[in-house]
Amino acid sequence: MFLSKDFIETAEGFIFAVVAHGTEQGKVLCFLRYIEVNGVWVKVDTEQANAMLEEQCPGYLYYSPVLDAQLHAVALDKIVKHYQPRERLQQILNKKQSDQIEADLIQLCYLLQENGVDLSKIGITGSLLVGVQKQSSDIDLICYGRDTFHQCREKVAKLIRQRQLQDLTEEAWLSSYNRRSCHVSFSEYVWHERRKGNKALINERKIDLNFIDDMPNIDTMNYQKCGMITLQCLVVDDTYAFDTPAVFKISHEEYEAIVCFTATYTGQALAGELIEVSGKIEQTQTGLKRIVYSARSQMRKMKEV
Repeated sequence: MFLSKDFIETAEGFIFAVVAHGTEQGKVLCFLRYIEVNGVWVKVDTEQANAMLEEQCPGYLYYSPVLDAQLHAVALDKIVKHYQPRERLQQILNKKQSDQIEADLIQLCYLLQENGVDLSKIGITGSLLVGVQKQSSDIDLICYGRDTFHQCREKVAKLIRQRQLQDLTEEAWLSSYNRRSCHVSFSEYVWHERRKGNKALINERKIDLNFIDDMPNIDTMNYQKCGMITLQCLVVDDTYAFDTPAVFKISHEEYEAIVCFTATYTGQALAGELIEVSGKIEQTQTGLKRIVYSARSQMRKMKEV
């Protein structure tokens, strides 16, 4: 089973980050993140990734009819290696020698374990998953299962209070904000991120907690984009606010939910909050409508009701 936050490698020397659970038309939906250059893995941004595939391997460029979006996709027979976060974490925990970032990860995992977290339900993604971490790399921890994720959020908050972990410094917040390129002010960004409780520092290294549903109910309905909208609405259910995609059920006569595929905005609103959202309208053939917001759109809290 391919899950979001896994990575896959192809024979051409490409490593893709998986962006959706399961497969679509026999392909894994993903996005190119690393290329091999003279035996060294080099990270590429979105623009570089698209340009490289268009020139060298256009077969990996893909239009998803389910998501109504352009992204990358790899057929199953093109995959030479499947990087899985839980397996990789266990490999690191059992290594005889570790570099500094691995040592920080091990220290974090044992702190969580001492506070009751089952490490078999934890994984590692990002550069550590594929073994290309640098001294400046973050720790992107994956929590499999909703209970595990919320337990880790609670334990991280406790460890910060006990000064075994640290809250982000202003410099760390600013670095995170600049990397996200989001359309909110710095103060708004920090306010939202603090209350999510999924970030901390260990030995001055940033930690991010990510949630993955390891028993996902994969949505195969096709959505078509049909315009833009800005409206105010009441969030009535935030159960799936940290999912991939994040889903916020709303009270509205025409739209059932707000969804987001951008990690920046997971957990952005809570049940009982009146929010203003601007984004794309998507509709199924049966008339079901939702609003998709992204880094180029906006969702902000108005007040609690």
